[in-house]
Amino acid sequence: MKILLILPAADHLRIGKDTRGVPKRAMLRFSILPLTLVAALTPREHYVEICDENVTPLDFAHEADLIGISFMTALAPRAYAIAAEFRRRGKMVVAGGYHPALMTEETALHFDAVVVGDAEIIWPQLLKDAECGRLNRIYRHAVLPDLTHTPAPRRDLTPKTAKHYATTSAVQVGRGCEHVCRYCSVTAFNGRTYRTRPIENVLIELSRIDRDFIFVDDNIIADREYAKRLFRAMIAMKKSWVSQCSLEITDDPELLCLARKAGCRGLFIGIETTSADNLTAVGKDFNDSHGYLKRIAKIRKQGIAIIAGIIVGLDGDDRSVFSRTISFLQKAGVDALQLNILTPLPGTPLYEDFKMAGRIVDYDWSHYDFRHVVINPAKMTRLELQNGADWLYSRFYRLDRIVLRALRTLLTAGLKPAMIALKLNLTYRYDMIREGIRGYDPLQADQKPLAPFVLQFISCVLHGNHG
Repeated sequence: MKILLILPAADHLRIGKDTRGVPKRAMLRFSILPLTLVAALTPREHYVEICDENVTPLDFAHEADLIGISFMTALAPRAYAIAAEFRRRGKMVVAGGYHPALMTEETALHFDAVVVGDAEIIWPQLLKDAECGRLNRIYRHAVLPDLTHTPAPRRDLTPKTAKHYATTSAVQVGRGCEHVCRYCSVTAFNGRTYRTRPIENVLIELSRIDRDFIFVDDNIIADREYAKRLFRAMIAMKKSWVSQCSLEITDDPELLCLARKAGCRGLFIGIETTSADNLTAVGKDFNDSHGYLKRIAKIRKQGIAIIAGIIVGLDGDDRSVFSRTISFLQKAGVDALQLNILTPLPGTPLYEDFKMAGRIVDYDWSHYDFRHVVINPAKMTRLELQNGADWLYSRFYRLDRIVLRALRTLLTAGLKPAMIALKLNLTYRYDMIREGIRGYDPLQADQKPLAPFVLQFISCVLHGNHG
């Protein structure tokens, strides 16, 4: 069979036949690891192509026999539209990824088959059924697959588009998380489990990729002893990498030191909020907000840049959260910021909480991109949350602050972390300018009666009415 695997893109990022060029935001465009892994699980008698709409126009006249689409919640409407067009043309279309797994019945209305969970066991069986022309409606594994025989992804399928990605050398060593953060879809997808690949398999894969790469694990240190063994084995390879992990890496000095020796130069860390009450409410007490500054300093002392994940709009947040967060980020010396407006993703406990309380006001999945307000906040209006988040984002990525952060990172962490941080900052700023993000501080609006009206008008013109 001819198989086409598709990664949908949001409207403002999608590449069409008439698009003049791919937006220069490679630093934040993740590798299409899920699709290249599915391709690796496909028997070689089948011909596989990959289309990432972020970098390549989608051809609905493609001669593929089977279409596979992987997507998260914000891309569900686009995925449904793609499926409808291909099905109209008589193609078999199947879905996989987080949203199909967590909203299976909804997804099944739009596809011939839905893959629920990991592909290792399910995908080969689906292909056999497709060849016979008798797809099941839903494919679900009875137990989570062991990762012992998980192959390396087929990076050979992306040579023409590789230049558009920060790296196509994306490696995964484990899946899942044992924490139970109420907003997180990782635990909802995997259960409260963490599974790892054999270290020898990981090392073989690392020996065949670029020196600079990314571990895409949600928490690279979820199994500390495994991580230590891996890092020790990597030291001689002299690699340079970035990943994601929890602040718990600072609780084990040996682990943190080994990560640095193994080549870690940057970590995305979900700090989320400076409020202890907020952390308790979302099941993330282990962050310990009172120890943030000391723990962040320990990481940066090792020469590792920190990309902080922050959520605004939690129930303990009032209008002062935006200015307080800016002050904290400056004091902590984080190198980059990923700012998220609180978004209850389908399938998570947080979603059920907000749905039961009647606080979800927008069920347009395309708005579930962490940049739109889709809930009624507890201590501010939706407009204040939207504009406050936009203001925080634009203020953090002011050009003068980017330059100062880059110089500070260079002096305190070294050249490699400084380059990573600078590229991230410039890319986030590029997105901010491209999307016209400005906003205002709701606290300051109290002192300037005309400002909210004017800025609300600007926001509505630029972003549409967010309530």
